[in-house]
Amino acid sequence: MRRFFSILLCISMIICMAGCTGTRATEPANNNVYVIGFSQVGSESDWRVANTKSMTAAFADDPDYELVMENARQEQENQFTAIRRFILEGVDFIIIAPTVEEGWETILAEIKEANIPVIIMDRSVAVEDESLFLTNIGSDFLHQGNLAVKWLEGEIPADKQAKILHLQGTIGATAQIMRTKALEDAVTQHSNWEITGQLYGDFTEAKAYEVMTEYLKTNKDIDVLYSENDNMTFGAMRALNEAGISYGNGGQVKIITFDATKEALQYCHDGKINLCVECNPLFGPRVKELIEKYRNGEEIPKHVYVDESAYTTQNITQDFVDSRAY
Repeated sequence: MRRFFSILLCISMIICMAGCTGTRATEPANNNVYVIGFSQVGSESDWRVANTKSMTAAFADDPDYELVMENARQEQENQFTAIRRFILEGVDFIIIAPTVEEGWETILAEIKEANIPVIIMDRSVAVEDESLFLTNIGSDFLHQGNLAVKWLEGEIPADKQAKILHLQGTIGATAQIMRTKALEDAVTQHSNWEITGQLYGDFTEAKAYEVMTEYLKTNKDIDVLYSENDNMTFGAMRALNEAGISYGNGGQVKIITFDATKEALQYCHDGKINLCVECNPLFGPRVKELIEKYRNGEEIPKHVYVDESAYTTQNITQDFVDSRAY
């Protein structure tokens, strides 16, 4: 246990508080509690909310742990502030769900200097020295994109043109980079595929609705919507409704979405979304397992991927949708 407080530290914490919101999953039961600082990127989507709930639930009823979470509201600088506060507090472990991949070398070096182990969660960090973190747990975002592309290949005949509108998430985030790469690589291999627009939706429903509404004022010729998360898809669907454009099974626009939240799967079951590619947010139990392995001196793989699938109207049932935990 390395938590030592002083008057100077308290002053530093007050100064650092601006820009971040913290929540504690548990209250310490004794002086030997193992304290984990968790820098969550934000609460921008249903996926992120489910991810946060999974993380807090994993530690909430365990008196040996205290999880201190800081919501960065999608700002990397807020994450840096929170992490430096974790270092000052002397937490035992740090978990980071990074906003974007770039810009992490300095702060990770500071954590290493403080001798605090780090797990990178969900997204990745672009650093040359991978000893700066213990492991990276998350989704194989390129594989997700390739699942979507493979499905689309079966839907678009070689003699038919496919005009694809691409809704992108937060630029520089691992999910955006890899899901974009899968689509762009596929377009270079299919002469009948064309990306007619790439719109910035920031992984939020409101932004996606805004940019889709503006785009549809001048261009309604769309065959496929490739949307990099469900919340952006919901915003896009609202814009398509207002523009009088049909979508889903039998509609003008085939919709591909990522995350496979319960709401998106319901739309898929009902024929409004053609393909839901799963992105599993329930990391909590697996992250706790990795931390306990570390504490026990066990070997931990450098990269840990969660299992995920893809769903269409043909392969999901209402019972499956109803059983969805997120």
